[in-house]
Amino acid sequence: MRFTLAVCLALAALAGGVPGSLAAQNQLLKGTVVDSSGAPVGRADVGLPELGRRTLSDADGQFTLGQVPPGQYTLVASSPGFRPFAKRIRVPLSEPVVLRLLPEAATLLAPVTVTATRDPIDPRDSPLPASELSGDALRRSISVSLARAVEVLPGLRTLSTGEQIGKPVIRGLAGSRVLVLENGLRLEDYSWSDEDGPSVDARLAERVEVIRGPASVLYGSDAVGGVINVLPADLPRADAGHSVSRFRTELFGATNNKEGGALLGFEGARSGWGARATVLGRAAGDLHTPEGELANTGFNALNGELAVGVSGTSGGISLRYTRYGGEFKLLEAGGPGATGEGGAGGDEEGGPERKLSDDRVQLDANRVLGGGMRLEVKAQGQRHWIAENSDEAPAPGGGTEEGRVFDLVLKTGTLDVLLHHALGPRVSGTVGLSGLLQDNDSRGPEALVPDARTRDGALFGLERIDLGRWSLLAGVRVDLRGIDADATPALALPATSRDYTAVTGDVGAVFQLTPTLSLTGNVGRAWRAPNLFELFANGPRLGEAQFVIGDTTLTPEKSFNLDVGVRWEGGPVRIELAAFRNRIDDFIFSAPTTDFEDSLRIFRYGQTDATLFGGEFRALTDITRHLAAGGQIEYVHGDDAEDRPLPDIPPVRGIIESELHDLSLGWFQRAKFGVELELVGAQNRVPSYQLEGSGATVFDMPTDGYALLDLEAAAEHILAGHRLTLAARVENLTNTEYRDYLSRYKTLALNPGRNVTLRVGWEL
Repeated sequence: MRFTLAVCLALAALAGGVPGSLAAQNQLLKGTVVDSSGAPVGRADVGLPELGRRTLSDADGQFTLGQVPPGQYTLVASSPGFRPFAKRIRVPLSEPVVLRLLPEAATLLAPVTVTATRDPIDPRDSPLPASELSGDALRRSISVSLARAVEVLPGLRTLSTGEQIGKPVIRGLAGSRVLVLENGLRLEDYSWSDEDGPSVDARLAERVEVIRGPASVLYGSDAVGGVINVLPADLPRADAGHSVSRFRTELFGATNNKEGGALLGFEGARSGWGARATVLGRAAGDLHTPEGELANTGFNALNGELAVGVSGTSGGISLRYTRYGGEFKLLEAGGPGATGEGGAGGDEEGGPERKLSDDRVQLDANRVLGGGMRLEVKAQGQRHWIAENSDEAPAPGGGTEEGRVFDLVLKTGTLDVLLHHALGPRVSGTVGLSGLLQDNDSRGPEALVPDARTRDGALFGLERIDLGRWSLLAGVRVDLRGIDADATPALALPATSRDYTAVTGDVGAVFQLTPTLSLTGNVGRAWRAPNLFELFANGPRLGEAQFVIGDTTLTPEKSFNLDVGVRWEGGPVRIELAAFRNRIDDFIFSAPTTDFEDSLRIFRYGQTDATLFGGEFRALTDITRHLAAGGQIEYVHGDDAEDRPLPDIPPVRGIIESELHDLSLGWFQRAKFGVELELVGAQNRVPSYQLEGSGATVFDMPTDGYALLDLEAAAEHILAGHRLTLAARVENLTNTEYRDYLSRYKTLALNPGRNVTLRVGWEL
């Protein structure tokens, strides 16, 4: 925390005034938003992402974004019923900007993505497939799990422990092979643990961006399968001498697990200062399947954020604190509510629980330097704590009592220094330095991993070239990583050190074949360092009924990925087709043995080569001004070097959806009604291991296919000058009995049955 504060103080000057030579050239950026006929579009959202500025157009479609220093920027605009707009501009401008929005009820892409290049870019210019979730699509999920919120996107699924803990799966890869960011800063956790999902609440985000495919060239180790970036809203701004403020409150609930929650938030600004505070509480009981209740599956959580920042003409600086934490009950084999045959029942209470808290302080500063350059600094201090309690443990003097199984604390400091530059109208890019310092403290009675320290330093560069119909992207990165583990007798581990050097790169292109059709291709090299558990584990994982032994000789995974795609945007139809092949050398896995320890089968980590291939197809069309329909299908195939299926590969999935929107129904405005049918295939390609010397085979549980029907409705009403939002959603309307292959409870119980969620929000 002291490190973050020192950096904040050192960079506070970035938010100050502009050098005199630049200030004289500042320009008041004005413009107008119109539709295809030239009529003004009021209340359109217009912004400059590089400077964190946003405003709404007035009734005449006019907007002002304040004094802007010379440079190259991305101007974005969006409004319901129109296609998002993104345009590169160079200040000073010779005349006011006119933004012409084309009608479109539904869209595949946001105006810009910052995750694909670490600088705003039109997703149509990104060789890697990008997806985005924002607005009502993001808010309709009330789940405490980030993975549950984004699993509707193409290529994304959830490796779940009940409904409250989930790990994102991108193209068949999960855990430490999927990198999760918050505002561009990596979130560090115990990703080897199935019960430790990303510690971020999607309800605190403005949007979530996803890159499907390796992105180590930008983010280093772990981005082998893809990147998920959770982006908060920009802090509010007010003109000099003016102030703005907004309160919002939200109540929500779900019937299946009797979940209830509330959100309370405030944000305000005066002159160049802005602030925001949000607190979000949740509590839920046990899950219910069509066969009954799953005891010991409830949770409670308390999450929130506090942010403050100041912005000047040429940049700004902000400081943000976020907190995520709670208590999560865990169903266990043979425990309360589990039958082992898929049934659920029993009124017995008790069982293990996972406790966690994650506290982060983030700094974000940027400054326009002139000459087409902009400096951006991001820093974060993070403390991640998890502990697991058993319902029964030996008590002093005999008997049993609830006791702690393990207790782990991970402290991480990260720093990114990015220099964005534009070399004329066609060439732009980013050069960056990244650093990471991390300390793991194993404090509980069960030494799952040793006390250890990790350090990482990297240098990277990424360049974009616009050649008219061609858009090219190329980058390279060098990482140096070291791990020092203390001697740990409980793990039979002497003091150990490991050092890794990795060079990664990426080359991609987008070719505009016709005004409506573009072709994409991308070749990327990524890597992942083995984590502490894979290297040093030597103990039980009770939740998985395994005794796991690591391997200190493991080497980093190396991924070589090829991505190709076709994008069509013609009239009311938008289509995206993406295919990939991801070869991972030295793929790390755990395999069963014939040996047992304390009645648990011993699993040992090893390495092999692996190949994954597949793709995603998505299409949307505006049938009428108020009716849109679409669908998507995705498939992943994964094998190791011996042609055995890889673990946790999701089955084929298809989604068909339609929506009536922007309806006026008397008291309600912007009403919408939607229906979604999710079709999931059977998964019979499951990992199997022939145990040497015993003739026995250990394999995963295959699952049958199923279909789920969901309904949704939402509407707005202006009450006393303030916006009131009402939303309802019915999941698994027909109460279908099914098992999700990626559910860790699939051998114990069915997935949850019908669930009705309600949400009421009011902005003051």
